[in-house]
Amino acid sequence: MGERTAKNLEEIYKRLLAKFGPQHWWPGRTKFEVMVGAILTQNTSWENVEKAIDNLRREKLLSPKGLKGIHASKLAALIRPAGYFNVKAKRLKNFIDFLFKEYNGNLKEMTKEYWVNLRIKLLSVNGIGPETADSILLYALEKPVFVVDAYTKRILSRHNLVNRRADYQTIQSIFMDNLNQDTKMYNEYHALLVRLGKELCRPKPFCEICPLNNLSYSTNYKCYSCNKALPRPQERYQLNLELHRAPEISPTEVESKKDPAADVKSLTEQMGKKLASELPDDIYTSYRVNLCRKCRDTFFVRFKNKEFV
Repeated sequence: MGERTAKNLEEIYKRLLAKFGPQHWWPGRTKFEVMVGAILTQNTSWENVEKAIDNLRREKLLSPKGLKGIHASKLAALIRPAGYFNVKAKRLKNFIDFLFKEYNGNLKEMTKEYWVNLRIKLLSVNGIGPETADSILLYALEKPVFVVDAYTKRILSRHNLVNRRADYQTIQSIFMDNLNQDTKMYNEYHALLVRLGKELCRPKPFCEICPLNNLSYSTNYKCYSCNKALPRPQERYQLNLELHRAPEISPTEVESKKDPAADVKSLTEQMGKKLASELPDDIYTSYRVNLCRKCRDTFFVRFKNKEFV
């Protein structure tokens, strides 16, 4: 890895920033709100978290003292939009107990602690894992810690920067060992990876329009059927696909009384006089795809058995 990895990480950051621009993440009004959001966002979308936070704000409970004084059952009802509300209510209460036990509920005192020691303490709180702890450290307390999530792992593994089975600490070290410890950059970088993961680097990726699609180790060349990466030309088997769509025809009441197949026959004859490339895009599409050897053999058998028309 070393220098090459560092250059790849820097290039990824530059391209994503140029493509998406600054993300202004995390969208919290206060440090404490960011901490609450980091716990509530576990296994749910941010839109749902915002609804839960709005409920807490409306009840004037978005403060350490506010959450300390509320009963867990009432808290669960207020954060219901975030899902797993009973579990998350307990986790919030666990965090609040930790905050008062260690820092008397004072966020300024919490911020003063060296981030490595603070991270260890946060991980000891029941319900706070590495991603949640690092989100609190980076986004709320502005500590130089890189946050890793499922999007980060997916993107890096697809570009062969990490193994698919790499654990959280291994992936985090890739960033923290090869980039400057810059809080603002860590913040922006992670937010950009989330944006890429949501919009383009999905389980079935849109590599063709991805800003990283010609970067080293890219899965731009992937199997059309199983999405297996095909980095070496000799592993790719190209297939030309022609897709014909039957146009939708909605005959009028008068026309429907006539021969219902007449319009279809007429259209077929008209289209048959044209080359395939001259047909409208909504009727004919042609494109080339790559297949791995296994999927190529499977397609060959299916074509031989006339499963495609």
